[in-house]
Amino acid sequence: MLSLHPVFGFSDLSSLRSSKIEFLKVKIRKIWVFLAVFKKMDIISQLQEQVNSIASLTFNTFGTLQRDAPPVRLSPNYPEPPPNPTEDSANFADQPKLMSAALVKAAKQFDALVAALPPSEGGEEAQLRRIAELQAENDAVGQELQKQLEAAEKELKQVQELFSQAADNCLNLKKPD
Repeated sequence: MLSLHPVFGFSDLSSLRSSKIEFLKVKIRKIWVFLAVFKKMDIISQLQEQVNSIASLTFNTFGTLQRDAPPVRLSPNYPEPPPNPTEDSANFADQPKLMSAALVKAAKQFDALVAALPPSEGGEEAQLRRIAELQAENDAVGQELQKQLEAAEKELKQVQELFSQAADNCLNLKKPD
């Protein structure tokens, strides 16, 4: 929690800096949420999400089947296994069908996403050229961000100086007891 100075707002410079950083983090989160909601994810990200979904469905399906399956006698030499206490045996019969339908649906969605992938253009050389272009674009954006960071740090130093001057002026205005 930030303590506030009655005149200048923040009690120290670290509070000012941390509040500015928190403000920027909140803004970045809001922008990210906006982009995620109003822009479609790229196909590769959708494929990754679909693979995660299929893995989760598979894990849950096998776990549920293992947990709820009725015991089976392995051999006539072994005694009859105790019955599995289930609340609703009719529900157990429907679960494999529902789970397999969910798996098939997820697999079909994955296949549709794979079909939506654009065909590779021009082979490996064209892909390497495109990667180089994207890397150059990434470097340019990185340099711009670095410039903005330096400008923000310069502004922070100016604010710190002004705060220091204001604090000194405030101390000089106080009358000694």
